[in-house]
Order: sequence, then C-alpha cells, then structure tokens
Amino acid sequence: MPIRALVFDAYGTLFDVHSVTARCDALFPGRGSDLSRLWRQKQLEYTWLRTLMGRYESFEAVTAGALRHACAALQLPLSAESEKALVLDYRRLSTFPEAAAALAGLRDCRLAILSNGSPEMLNAVVRHSGLDRLLDHVISVDEIRVFKPHPAVYRLAADRLQVRVEDIGFVSSNYWDVCGAASCRLQAYWINRTRAMEDPLGQRPKAVLERLTDLIGLIND
Repeated sequence: MPIRALVFDAYGTLFDVHSVTARCDALFPGRGSDLSRLWRQKQLEYTWLRTLMGRYESFEAVTAGALRHACAALQLPLSAESEKALVLDYRRLSTFPEAAAALAGLRDCRLAILSNGSPEMLNAVVRHSGLDRLLDHVISVDEIRVFKPHPAVYRLAADRLQVRVEDIGFVSSNYWDVCGAASCRLQAYWINRTRAMEDPLGQRPKAVLERLTDLIGLIND
C-alpha cells in the first residue's frame, strides 16, 4: 500500500542514546560504557513497567530514575549536579550520521517523530540537531500518558496525522517498537545497525535495513 506519512522513533533511531557515554566517562572514568548501557536498559524497563502498572511519569522523570538506579547498581556516586547534567544531555544527543540526509531524501512524504520522550526533551533535541527544518510533526506519548509499545501510541500517530494506520510507514531501530507498530497495522521498517537477531514476538517488519538512507529507494520507488 502507498505510504502517505513516515513516522520515526527518536531514541536509538534518529538520535544516538549512547552519545551520553562521553559525559558518563568524564564523570566516572572507565565506566562510561557500562553506565550508558545499564541506564538505557533500565529506562526502557521503567517505561514498560509504568505502563503496565498505570503509573505514568514523564520520560524525563523516568530517565532520571533509571540513571539513579544504574549508578547505584554500579556503585558510582551520583551527585545532584551530575544527575542534572546527564539527564540534560538527552536534550543534546547526537544524531546518527545519515539521519538528516535520510529525512531530506524522503520529503515527498509527511515526516514525523513518534516518541516516548517528553515534549520538552524532544523539542530541545530536534532543534539542537537541526532536524526541525525537515520534520512536519513531533508527537509525544505524553498526550495519552502511556508508553510504547501500547497500541494507543501508534493510533495516536494516525489521529494526529489524519491518515489511516495502514498508510503510515513506521521506522525504528528497536525491534519491540517495530513489532508494536506492525501489530497495529502500520507498515514497519527495522533499522538494524548492529545486525541483531529478531525476537519471536509474532510480528515481523516489512523490511530490515542497515541505515536510514536505505529507506529512500524503498519509499520513493
């Protein structure tokens, strides 16, 4: 089916969450990679658990809580000042090298972000990256107060863009996110930069790509 809008996940897809590693390593020499990985793992776990419990908090609050847990688990002393600096780094994440070129090459479609991120975080990182000039919408789950992969999140994209879910192409580097979108009938594309294995979740992507720019030929043909 033709795609009328392309919707991108933000964290891990357009923006490199592990670009915080440099700050982590500056604060905790030699432990930056370990901290970044565990922080991201707990961040995701907390979004899933909070949605299941019906106890929503903003993604920025979830990110701070995950950081505190990760530092405690790794026995790293986290001051209030360091916590604030690290959480604010999510507003200045690096983009993946091909992100801007991919969005520029897909401008025949309406382009949007659909993200767990809170509006303040998303608006800041989009402006910081310069991707604001290429995107038509930035959609946050904060509107409905549940996190991905709850079906209501993917329906939110259709409601905001005023198109059928079947007419939306959804792009993510997170396989669980791809499966969530596919289960709601979006046309889902998996950006598999690390050549990870698929998870047996009962859904599969429409295509598996190594980089965002691989979308240009698929969508524009």
